[in-house]
Amino acid sequence: MKMASNTHEILVLYYSHHGSVRDLARHIAHGIEQTSGVAARLRTVPRVSAVCEATDAAVPDSGAPYVEAVDLEECIGLALGSPTRFGNMAAPLKYFLDSTSGLWLTGALAGKPAAVFTSTASMHGGQESTLLSMMLPLLHHGMIILGIPYTEGALSETREGGTPYGASHVSGSDGNTTATEHEKLLAVALGRRLAETAKKLVS
Repeated sequence: MKMASNTHEILVLYYSHHGSVRDLARHIAHGIEQTSGVAARLRTVPRVSAVCEATDAAVPDSGAPYVEAVDLEECIGLALGSPTRFGNMAAPLKYFLDSTSGLWLTGALAGKPAAVFTSTASMHGGQESTLLSMMLPLLHHGMIILGIPYTEGALSETREGGTPYGASHVSGSDGNTTATEHEKLLAVALGRRLAETAKKLVS
């Protein structure tokens, strides 16, 4: 289906191992698409192997396609998601971001808005430090970082995920990928805020 010429896209780029971050990405995409004239472009990154000969297929078996630099160039904003790895973003996402120096040299992302999201197994599993770690390369690219304001009532009410730094999910030790009602509301709100801001900036 050909997109209307007056429709802009927000890139929702994520790495998800068990599905929690992918689920959160879909809620953020839903929030993005509540804004008229804006659509979500879902993309992921391949795994990184410790064995140099091991490679993933060029096209994923299922889910979102792999990201390319052109996705970042074409989109008017970015939502970046990763599970937590010892309080930091996962290696596959970091590996991709480390390859974006060409975009940095041209200033391709400067002035575009961005937001971040994550999932952890435990309540204090490093959500906020992971969100902050994802912001750092985006700041180097000159992007404008958006969080979730406390005017979103669910941010004060949540007893699970959800932070002012970005959307989040607590999966628990059983790896539950289903977001709670508050987590969904905050992810949708973040997507909507990102789309509304990007639309204002691009016009």
